[in-house]
Amino acid sequence: MVRAVGTTSRGIRTPIVKEGDDLVNIVVDSLLKASEAENFNIYDRDVLGITESLLARAQGNYATAKAIGIDIKSKFPSTIGLVFPILSRNRFSIILKGIIESGRKVVLLLSYPSDEVGNHLMDIDKMDQLKINPYTDILTEEDYRRLFGEKVIHPFTGVDYVDIYKEIGKDNIEIIFSNDPRTILNYTKDILVANIHDRHRTKRILKESGANIIYGLDDILNSSIDDCGYNEEYGILGSNLASDDELKLFPRDSQSFVEKVQEKIREKTGKTVEVMIYGDGAFKDPVGKIWELADPVVSPGYTKGLIGTPNELKLKYLVDTELDGLRGDDVIEAVKSKIISKDNDMTGHAESLGTTPRRLTDLLGSLCDLTSGSGDKGTPIVLIQGYFDNYATE
Repeated sequence: MVRAVGTTSRGIRTPIVKEGDDLVNIVVDSLLKASEAENFNIYDRDVLGITESLLARAQGNYATAKAIGIDIKSKFPSTIGLVFPILSRNRFSIILKGIIESGRKVVLLLSYPSDEVGNHLMDIDKMDQLKINPYTDILTEEDYRRLFGEKVIHPFTGVDYVDIYKEIGKDNIEIIFSNDPRTILNYTKDILVANIHDRHRTKRILKESGANIIYGLDDILNSSIDDCGYNEEYGILGSNLASDDELKLFPRDSQSFVEKVQEKIREKTGKTVEVMIYGDGAFKDPVGKIWELADPVVSPGYTKGLIGTPNELKLKYLVDTELDGLRGDDVIEAVKSKIISKDNDMTGHAESLGTTPRRLTDLLGSLCDLTSGSGDKGTPIVLIQGYFDNYATE
């Protein structure tokens, strides 16, 4: 029988996971139960994604605003320049609360017209009408309110982020707007870099420009304080709101976890399934302009079969050019022959023009994130099948 289905993605339901649970067995048992209930088989090179929050919860990887404050106080002797945080109640409000609990004054530098992941602080067309140059102009909070209004409401969340951050900081925070991180050096030389994907560049620029103390969010809580959670590599990057006073941090030991899950599946089924931890997907909303990826990486841990990028032919290019004169079974067989004989590295080949040049873990993590969602679906495990197959696979 000719194969009629390519890649499939299934959300797998699990029990509610709590701190201390044996997550390796929960993941594998949930997969096997779903396989039996839904009558599907497990194959070599299937991909199993587990959301980062599930692993962090099982680890009990949580930290309070108080713990953040203690760490901040130990690292900064006085005024802190807080540079380029994202606009988020879920991602940043508790972090800011912890920084304020340190007792240090905070000068908050916000990028504009939007943060690093696309949340807007102002209408970009109005910014143009006002002849504001985002490459050179520095705005105070008073300038911002005078030019854009006493309330600037985010269209999706319905909140004014400047108001929220000002309320958290109370009398201990000053807010300015600039896209040049060196602006902060006019206020203090002790800097906490809060952006995510450009943090290393921001740190370098500030160091070269004479900053004194430079830390990033990845340097905060990278060891435990009073037995709280921590992350050696990412600190409080990738954290999420857990309660009014607590964060769930990015999980630890992701690599050893995925390898244990892979081995347990192999023991149970005889199949080698690739396993990954995933967080935010790496995609952008074309309407809201928000880039989904507020985590430092899509996948903090994955088995070795997921290293690399796709090596694919662009079928529509082949069919419309080299194989344009063929029809029916002839074109099908020609396409299959081209796939079977393609080079191991198609980089630079015309036949691969337009294929997605992204890491496998970023592509697969995005598919997992879209499948599981971020709400109440209750499927924190995702099974992807047929991803490494192609048109020539029977």
